[in-house]
Amino acid sequence: MPARIENDTLLRALAREATPYTPVWLMRQAGRYLPEYNATRARAGDFLSLAKTPALATEVTLQPLERYPLDAAILFSDILTVPDAMGLGLEFSSGEGPRFARPLQDEAAIANLSAPDPSRELRYVLDAVREIRRALGGRVPLIGFSGSPYTLACYMVEGAGSSDWRRLKTMLYARPDLLHRVLAVNAQAVTDYLNAQIEAGAQAVMIFDTWGGTLSNAGYETFSLGYTRRVIAALRGEAEGRRVPCILFTKGGGQWLEAMAASGADALGLDWTTDPHAARRRVGSRVALQGNLDPMALLAPHAVIRGQVRQVLDAFGPAPGHVFNLGHGISQFTAPDAVAELVDEVRTYSRKLRARLAG
Repeated sequence: MPARIENDTLLRALAREATPYTPVWLMRQAGRYLPEYNATRARAGDFLSLAKTPALATEVTLQPLERYPLDAAILFSDILTVPDAMGLGLEFSSGEGPRFARPLQDEAAIANLSAPDPSRELRYVLDAVREIRRALGGRVPLIGFSGSPYTLACYMVEGAGSSDWRRLKTMLYARPDLLHRVLAVNAQAVTDYLNAQIEAGAQAVMIFDTWGGTLSNAGYETFSLGYTRRVIAALRGEAEGRRVPCILFTKGGGQWLEAMAASGADALGLDWTTDPHAARRRVGSRVALQGNLDPMALLAPHAVIRGQVRQVLDAFGPAPGHVFNLGHGISQFTAPDAVAELVDEVRTYSRKLRARLAG
């Protein structure tokens, strides 16, 4: 008997089943745009302490659901917890973003790299998943996530974020054997991590391939999608008597939708540069689609926000298999009431679209 979920609209949309409205959740929906998040983070002392304390991670995961009628919770964590668990020493410097104390910049470090045991090195994440599930009480599904093998490798080799990923790209072209070694370990690590999240209670999972779009056309298959496909093929497809769908999101990857649709993922995330109508024509009914409002639209007046939401919904159309989301994470400069406008417009206008289709 499947675990009871009071609102399973998201899961039905990901399965391309008919829903009474378009479900909505937002990437980075628990974040710095919310004053209550900032208060909890201040209590924690820093970002890593917040992410590594299951009770506080649970608290911030649920905060946006207390404000808005969202159709999913997403685990509060960070994609870089995996390489941190590999011993690279993750640090968050104020105003500078994440940085690794021990990036992969020599052959010996790469040769010694191994996938962590999630039940030990990442137990705090799994404890948070369990605690969030208990706190949700079956209200909405919980989404777990990981970075893609390639996106994790970008940070692991570079040591921090980058405008051009120069060290990573140098390795890619000069020593592809070393990068393939990193990616193979990462693929195993991501597989183990996502399966552990599913076992702990995640009811859908998402793979964030944030930097796959920086690759060449041939490089995307070789260094990103090929390894992500390995992960998807090894994911646990069912838990608690229900399908556990996988969403794949490659920022800047709109040119590769057909290949992504053949990856085994249940749904593809689209950024705001991709035309939803064309995307649906290209992938057909093979996968659900998620997206794709420009996050910066939320900085506009409320009437403009509602108009932009309607444009996105019109472009996707009322056919089954659409999850409304942003084309990337919500900006910290977004006003909380702007999100309220977005969620309300998605709910009301998508119902009208379905009524129009039925009529």
